[in-house]
Amino acid sequence: MTHQLNDISYTVIRSRRRTADIVVERDGAVIVRAPADLPDSQLKQAMADRELWIHRARAEWEELNARRVQREFVSGESFLYLGRNFRLKIVDDPNQQVSLRNGRLLISKRVAQRTPSARKAIRDFYFKRGDEIIPPRVEQLCKKVGVRPRHVRIKELGFHWASCGARSDLFFHWKTLMAPRSVLDYIIAHELCHLRYRDHTKAFWNEVDKVIPEYRERKQWLRLNGASLDI
Repeated sequence: MTHQLNDISYTVIRSRRRTADIVVERDGAVIVRAPADLPDSQLKQAMADRELWIHRARAEWEELNARRVQREFVSGESFLYLGRNFRLKIVDDPNQQVSLRNGRLLISKRVAQRTPSARKAIRDFYFKRGDEIIPPRVEQLCKKVGVRPRHVRIKELGFHWASCGARSDLFFHWKTLMAPRSVLDYIIAHELCHLRYRDHTKAFWNEVDKVIPEYRERKQWLRLNGASLDI
């Protein structure tokens, strides 16, 4: 349900959680996740108390999103993969699937000529690599957290990097394959810790800290560079 605080529109999502959490999503939307039984008056007060922070967060979001890359899918364009930049190379082979070779991201001229086709082909490349890389890394980090998800899936998640489903399924955005491995590890550990703690409480962050002691730096990298992880 959408609510209004002065010039701020925000959406309230209630669930079986213990604390309220206010976030500014990567699309600039303000989301409030709150306990099902939290009175509306307390929720409104929490929003009023953080109004200045919300304005600052949205101003920062606008500045960071100004750096978003506009793709033309021509040779020489740079694409991130696991934190490294790879230059796009258009090749004449009509059967060429998107692949990495000799430090280049190859794509056929036939596909690159149409922006929607090129975008889909490159997105499919990240999906495939995600299926190869993320589940084994989840398996390794499971041992540190002491939990095990039911399923691990690579998906299009809009403005979420990852999510933890009610049935202990973990979902990861294909764009996370653009981030450095250290940041990808943070995203994975974050979701695994949600299998223990569904809220962003102190206990949750203490658990993340046990798995990724440098999580603050990696979280900050994602906040500052997230807008550039796109095609």
